Amino acid sequence: MAWYRKKLYDPKSKEFFKISRSKIDLFVECPRCFYLDRRLGVSRPQGFPFNLNSAVDTLLKKEFDIYRKQKTPHPLMESYGIDAIPFADARMDKWRENFTGVEAFFEPANFVIFGAVDDIWIDKDGKLIVVDYKATSKETEVNLDAEWQDGYKRQMEVYQWLLRHNDLEVSDTGYFVYANGKRDREFFDGRLEFDVKIIPYIGSGKWIEKTLLDMKKCLDAEELPKSAPECAYCSYINSVANAIK
Repeated sequence: MAWYRKKLYDPKSKEFFKISRSKIDLFVECPRCFYLDRRLGVSRPQGFPFNLNSAVDTLLKKEFDIYRKQKTPHPLMESYGIDAIPFADARMDKWRENFTGVEAFFEPANFVIFGAVDDIWIDKDGKLIVVDYKATSKETEVNLDAEWQDGYKRQMEVYQWLLRHNDLEVSDTGYFVYANGKRDREFFDGRLEFDVKIIPYIGSGKWIEKTLLDMKKCLDAEELPKSAPECAYCSYINSVANAIK
């Protein structure tokens, strides 16, 4: 990851600049944090890795890959009435790989946008369906109603946009395969069991290209942009600065 961080934006450069899906989300969250990260090389502190979530992702990919090879729907897809099968294509290995993923060139900003998908299905009409795996553990039913989950929705919309910019037909409807760790078991017994739910989401990428142009304008500026009012990172930095004056 170090090589990626060193590749900072230079307004004078004619070379295209690579922007990951997560950096688009960073800009939406806080333009100042985005500028500090991509222009000045000062990134937000890294959070702790979610190894359990990563394990669920890996196991779900392995499971759906079995049905991908068979070119048959996963039983979970059938139980939700989804008339599709996992997409079997040689490009899937690259599309699911971090730091490569699905790529698309956005000429107006001279950006190459990329993002690694969790999965792609294909429906009976040949349209690709973006699928994202999520894992949590809560006593209530999982849904997409929380404000912080807007990032999940933007994530899916960027993936849909990327695939369309690779001249592929993409369904507006994507799916979140959401695994919810059960807390009502009497004993742990060395196992964590999950309820798995599929949640449909109709995406709209209308915001993406304007956002990319705004990101370009932000990076070209010589002054720090304003921080988002609700940015906890900027609030902390300002509080520290005020405390040590």
